[in-house]
Amino acid sequence: MMPIALLVVVGIGAYLFWFRRDRHYESSETVAAAYDAWTDDQLLERLWGDHVHLGHYGTPPRHRDFREAKSAFVHELVKWSGLDQLPPGSRVLDVGCGIGGSARILARDYGFEVLGISISPAQVRRASELTPTDLSCRFEVMDALDLQLPDQSFDAVWSVEAGPHMPDKQRYADELLRVLKQNGSLAVADWNRRDPSDGPPNRIERWVMRQLLNQWAHPEFASIKGFRNNLEASVHQHGTISTDDWTTATLPSWMDSIVEGVRRPGAVLSLGPRGLILGLRETPTMLLMNWAFARGLMQFGVFRINRN
Repeated sequence: MMPIALLVVVGIGAYLFWFRRDRHYESSETVAAAYDAWTDDQLLERLWGDHVHLGHYGTPPRHRDFREAKSAFVHELVKWSGLDQLPPGSRVLDVGCGIGGSARILARDYGFEVLGISISPAQVRRASELTPTDLSCRFEVMDALDLQLPDQSFDAVWSVEAGPHMPDKQRYADELLRVLKQNGSLAVADWNRRDPSDGPPNRIERWVMRQLLNQWAHPEFASIKGFRNNLEASVHQHGTISTDDWTTATLPSWMDSIVEGVRRPGAVLSLGPRGLILGLRETPTMLLMNWAFARGLMQFGVFRINRN
């Protein structure tokens, strides 16, 4: 057991990190640097496994192992978006692939040929390391706002929790749809802010929103209505757009993200005092995320397009 005095010192250190060393968005380089650091320090992988996105707990939510909920999220989004109707061998682009957890499920369980892209070289390296050589997925460093890929080259495009890092939401929508085949399917899931038409934020909400943007290198959150408008406005849009709000089904993820440190203490303690500081450094932001989603300041939006 770590001495109380050391815990106090670690806690103070984490507190100072959080208030004085934010990760505010400046450019794509700051996003890449943040994800490189999260990948290289290994804390998130040791705590959460292959997936750095939220989990799906059902509707209504039920108790579920956090890692199982993350895998369940992938299968729920595949089903909801209609990707399960695509034949094996279909080409799928995973935009913002993290360390490849979703890409491996898409390749292993659905037989897709998957290309995962991330702006973080560390994530691409780690995703490649974790992926068996006999699995049909590979990974490349690439900017989602400037996809170095031909028009209409994928049967499906998949993107989970990447949108908040995009400074130009319209260009993001345009690029996702540009590389999608005429009869392809789009599946997007994102953290979204409450739309201004549903009520402006109050003073406390504005402060919370600023922290959610600054702490995790987000230039801005789109609303569900706003990003739907981006998809509809794209010159590459020729399908039927559907949206849904999965806030209730994903909300337990935020507290589980914190509780995993208690359930798997070795994941943190194996990294020494630095690991504990890193864990505590992220805790206030996760608590604010939980508050924002529970209060309706934030929503978990899902978007699909099935091409005509």
